[in-house]
Amino acid sequence: MTITGILMFFDIVPGYVAFAHEWFSWIFVIGSIAHVVVNLRSFKNHLKSDWGRSCVAVFSIIVAVSFFSWGHITMPQLKWPIAEALVNAPIAALAEVKRTEPDALLRKLEKQGFSGTPDQSVLELAKQYETDAFHLLGVIFLPDEK
Repeated sequence: MTITGILMFFDIVPGYVAFAHEWFSWIFVIGSIAHVVVNLRSFKNHLKSDWGRSCVAVFSIIVAVSFFSWGHITMPQLKWPIAEALVNAPIAALAEVKRTEPDALLRKLEKQGFSGTPDQSVLELAKQYETDAFHLLGVIFLPDEK
């Protein structure tokens, strides 16, 4: 969690770093709950102290405040609306975004085994080939592997 969290903080997210971080967080939550259950008497005693209650209050406030953006648009807020727009856009529109010709984009897709038309969306193409739409977006937007 620490390593993947630090990598994500600095926007170094190769491969499955974000995926691992998200799933390991569940293991961390389960471990935390197990730790509290095993040490329940100590935990209750800790919460009786001013320091224990203060720690819980401060961290609860920090978590609550993190739910608000106060008008600042963040990258995670944009991730899904942009992804939805991309998978629903025609391939010709994606070619324009990428500043390439639709035929060049279609050839790139065909090299990977996906034959489509300029007016077809990535989502339609993904359904046609029973593949993940994000895989097709990767074929379109990521550089060719040498």
